[in-house]
Amino acid sequence: MKQAGSILIVDDNPDILVAVQLLLKQHYQTVKTTDNPFDIAKIINEQPIEVILLDMNFNRDAISGQEGFYWLKKIIAQDPSVVVVLMTAYGDIKLAVDAIKAGAADFIAKPWKNEQLLGVIAAAFSHAKDKQQVGKLTRQTHGLNQALSGQKFEFLGKSTAMQKVFNTIEKAAQTDANILITGESGTGKELAAHAIHLASARSDQAFISLDMGSVGQNLFESELFGHKKGAFTDAKADRVGRFELAHSGSLFLDELGNLPVSQQTTLLAALQNRQITPVGGTKAIGVDIRLICASNDNLPQAVRENRFRQDLLYRINTVEIRLPPLRERVDDIPLLAKYYLDYFSHKYKRQLSIAAEDMAALCNYRWPGNVRELAHAIERAVILTDNEFLDIRSVVGAEITPATEETNADAHTTQTAPKVDHIDYDTFNLETLEQRAVRASLKHHQGNVSQAAKALGLTRGAMYRRLEKYGL
Repeated sequence: MKQAGSILIVDDNPDILVAVQLLLKQHYQTVKTTDNPFDIAKIINEQPIEVILLDMNFNRDAISGQEGFYWLKKIIAQDPSVVVVLMTAYGDIKLAVDAIKAGAADFIAKPWKNEQLLGVIAAAFSHAKDKQQVGKLTRQTHGLNQALSGQKFEFLGKSTAMQKVFNTIEKAAQTDANILITGESGTGKELAAHAIHLASARSDQAFISLDMGSVGQNLFESELFGHKKGAFTDAKADRVGRFELAHSGSLFLDELGNLPVSQQTTLLAALQNRQITPVGGTKAIGVDIRLICASNDNLPQAVRENRFRQDLLYRINTVEIRLPPLRERVDDIPLLAKYYLDYFSHKYKRQLSIAAEDMAALCNYRWPGNVRELAHAIERAVILTDNEFLDIRSVVGAEITPATEETNADAHTTQTAPKVDHIDYDTFNLETLEQRAVRASLKHHQGNVSQAAKALGLTRGAMYRRLEKYGL
């Protein structure tokens, strides 16, 4: 039975090419030949080659082996994962040592016995597998360091609405079915995706996430599928894409509704074929992922408006999980407020508590930004509070006002809200609140943009955009 593997034989002697090809074709699936070393680069670009059996002497030089060394260096520079075995009719120990120092895996002298050649080639393929694995792990480690940044909170809730969510997650996580998480912005879709991953059989593998709304159109394929060095102007090194990073684990694509239709087609093809090809690459890579997507858009409506492909929607939502907005789970607000207070008090080395009247105010507020808004409000208050009780109003002021009757009806609660004599409607403006938060975080971290961005849950790039936006 032939073994999987691809080998290229390079020699200017046609008799040797034929003899070696006939021998190796009995044992390996793909055996290519060429009598011109200038063809090597083209062949490597067109198809995956794992091992090259390279003659050391061509027409220019009869016995020194320098041509072989020259082409060896060219091959290694083009694709370091290729394993090269050099061959010559003028073999000696010094030449063999020099060849291995230059990067060859082995050296064989002509003429050889078939058993000897087969042994050398088998060892070369084993070496090639090891190099590929090491290279993949190195790239994955680099990619994971980039992808796994950012703070992770717990996915909490005790309300009836959240118990239904937890029950669905428990059932769906036991399968490899694709899951679509829907809900308003800030409801915790990434936390839900992470909870699905932790409850699945893939929990010991990587959980990789990507916000599709933050990916520029020209970087879409590079982010998802990776790229090869030199594929475009800024591609200074190979990069592993999110699909490959998530191999054997879970891939979470957030805000999928932001993806242009043209790129939806590319994504659909990758999901259907379970294969990706890095930008600038020629080798297709098989991927095994558990796909979890999320959107705050109405995707069925987007399909009707031709903004989203119907076949992609069918592909991603085998199971759909809707996360309720915070106004529909008021019972969870004290639990969440206490959790974030403990978290940020520990982070900023404070000892604070929430007064009963402030907790009541928190429960009566509508929270248009949902759990994310609550978390940021608590963090800002922890940063700015001067006494032992969390001063919610010093941060959000009149924003913490009674919910409307409609809000209370939505939340199925009859809590009585405190009266408010005056409302500064500017405090309802999200941009105003965001600007205050950015100013407060910068002040707390003494102008350190990285620390201020981290405290706000933003990337450095997102932080700089806000600094420019607000003229800070």
